[in-house]
Amino acid sequence: MHTKIDFNDPSPLYEQIEKVIKNKITKGELKTGEQIGSHHELSKKYGVSLITVKKALSNLVKDGVLFTRVGKGTYVAEQQKSKMELLKHKTIGLVLTDLKHPFFSMIVHSVEERAYALGYNLLLSSSSGNVEKEESQIAHFRSLGVDGLIIASLNLEYRANDYIRKLHEENFPYIMVSYMHDPDYWYVGLNQELGGFMATEHLINLGYRSIGYVHVGKGNLLCEVRKNGYSRALMEYDIPFDSNKIFYPGNDNKYVEMDRFKLGYEFGKEFAKMENPTEALFFYSDLVALGFMQSVMEEGIKVPNDVALVGFDDIEISKYASVPLTTVQQPADEIGRIVVDIIQKRIDGKDIGNRTILKPKLIVRESSGSSKKISKSAINYNL
Repeated sequence: MHTKIDFNDPSPLYEQIEKVIKNKITKGELKTGEQIGSHHELSKKYGVSLITVKKALSNLVKDGVLFTRVGKGTYVAEQQKSKMELLKHKTIGLVLTDLKHPFFSMIVHSVEERAYALGYNLLLSSSSGNVEKEESQIAHFRSLGVDGLIIASLNLEYRANDYIRKLHEENFPYIMVSYMHDPDYWYVGLNQELGGFMATEHLINLGYRSIGYVHVGKGNLLCEVRKNGYSRALMEYDIPFDSNKIFYPGNDNKYVEMDRFKLGYEFGKEFAKMENPTEALFFYSDLVALGFMQSVMEEGIKVPNDVALVGFDDIEISKYASVPLTTVQQPADEIGRIVVDIIQKRIDGKDIGNRTILKPKLIVRESSGSSKKISKSAINYNL
């Protein structure tokens, strides 16, 4: 039985670590629910690199031997001997784009808590930015016999792809938590256009008239939807729309996936060189806004005195920024609870409609200059 690492063994080290951990579980040295140690601890224990440890644990999580809890560690999963054994338990599969994404990582906690409260096991996987892996994980979960699926897709067209259409056509219980523009498919999320309107109206009601929108590229339809809200607010308050105030930092209008904080940071350097910069900016996401904030403050530009900022998402770090960020809140906790409740109803054969759209909430902080003049719209929307 494989109980330790043999550096003379020609088999890959990550495979040896997998065997060691599996054997410890079989022998009862590691029990269900027990934390197996951090990556650094295992790297030191087995004398291998962090990359080797991560690869081994990733494979074991994929195989259902281990499971992860975001920000807490890796644990021994309840060992499933066969598909039939899994079918004895109510189980939901959660497929995410990226566990590191701050918005979706908040959803994980809420989904996990609600699923356990309703007596469901939760299988969690991350597609790590790979569309093909996302599809294979959905297929794998179905082969294991999960009762339902919660999906945050990578599809930036925000329309149903082939495997989502297949789930829908087969009436398999699923729900999307990433933006789904197609109205025929099952989705829980925010009224994104209204969120863009509220953010822009807040800046207008504070007295700003030169307001820009920071986009991340025309290939991102969700960004366009939020821009529609921005444009509608300008129109309703008789402020001319100016395409020169729509900024596509670093990519010449074409959407390119990159670090959002870095995108905002680089745009901040460009903004600092502008001759006639806008007096306020609405950002597609908090991460872009926070990167921008750090960058312009390094250039001596003051927030909000020189430029007012509003973000979107209300991720945890927004309220701890050097100037706390005004933002449109996507209620991750509420979304997580709702999707599990919907999945349960669909598993039970109940029809509750295709889309559940939540109303945004404007979270007013210092970055928009709200201390100078409190926005009436912000007060109304928070009632």
